[in-house]
Amino acid sequence: MNLKELARLLNLSQTTVSRALNGYPEVNEATRQRVLQAVKATGYRPNKAAQRLATGKAGSIGLVMPTGTGDGTDLHFAEFLSGLGEIAETNDVQLVIDPSRVGNEAMAFQRLAASGTVDALCLSYVRASDPRIDTLKSLRLPFLVHGRHVGSAPDYPFMDIDNCGAFRDAARLLLQLGHRRIALLNGLADLSFAARRHEGMGEALAEYGIALEEGFCQHTGMTEENGYRGTMRFLDMDEAPTAILCSSIVLALGATRAINQRGLKIGRDISLIAHDDVFPYLKPENFSTPLTTTTSSIRAAGARVAERLIGEAAGRKGLPQQEIWKADLIVRASTGPVPTRKRRGTGRHDEAAE
Repeated sequence: MNLKELARLLNLSQTTVSRALNGYPEVNEATRQRVLQAVKATGYRPNKAAQRLATGKAGSIGLVMPTGTGDGTDLHFAEFLSGLGEIAETNDVQLVIDPSRVGNEAMAFQRLAASGTVDALCLSYVRASDPRIDTLKSLRLPFLVHGRHVGSAPDYPFMDIDNCGAFRDAARLLLQLGHRRIALLNGLADLSFAARRHEGMGEALAEYGIALEEGFCQHTGMTEENGYRGTMRFLDMDEAPTAILCSSIVLALGATRAINQRGLKIGRDISLIAHDDVFPYLKPENFSTPLTTTTSSIRAAGARVAERLIGEAAGRKGLPQQEIWKADLIVRASTGPVPTRKRRGTGRHDEAAE
């Protein structure tokens, strides 16, 4: 199947089919979808070199993948890539992934832009203060940031979730249940999502006249082992927390292991809330005690980033430049009133909320 045969099959001109495949805005959406369905049914694949010569477009979007961090965020990155990849495949767009060690990513973006092999760029794992954004702004390619830096209003295109609001709502729920000693198992402190979740929790505590104690906070890579070690440290405190907020369901997996080892019952002796990125293989309702969660799909975020990048590269009009998604708070059995009874297996008593 070549372009001429595909056009004859669809009773369209070769120019129309080519423009539909390359995302030109003058092709209406019904025609574009008809062409894409025919491409899928016939297995047609355009000649990328010829396509690039004809349109000036590479038919690719670029992403720099941080390496050598040791922060354990590979599960989250894999889900994000899955969303990107699904939309790219549907639109016959390739993903170009350039691995780069932390600190060298700006050069990697410059290298991708200069290569002519990509039409748009994506930045993920945004840091609280991120000089890579200025690099992207200096390049002559459309780009999109998955996240936002902290401290000033963003003047660049981004897609993010309301991390601050999500953890403010989660902490408020615990405060309403009487909890006053609330701990935080967070991501790495220099990542913007972690900074905003820390901020949101602090805002909720301040509403009740409580200061966020840094001794009740852990900032690490979001792994099961870090969740376990952090929770064991919290439970060993003289005044142990009665509730824990986790920045990932993976951290919550480790927290659950630690709590179970101490003979405590989640939802009765200690409350637990986690952020759920909606992993298909790790569902909060399947925990031994179903988890209360703040929920926003990282795969859906990857898909939305791909949609916007492909649209920007094709010159489509009307796309939003900045999006913030609200995370849903889903209450399950892992949250309950502050305990007033003696904790089993700790030898300590919890104080009733004043």
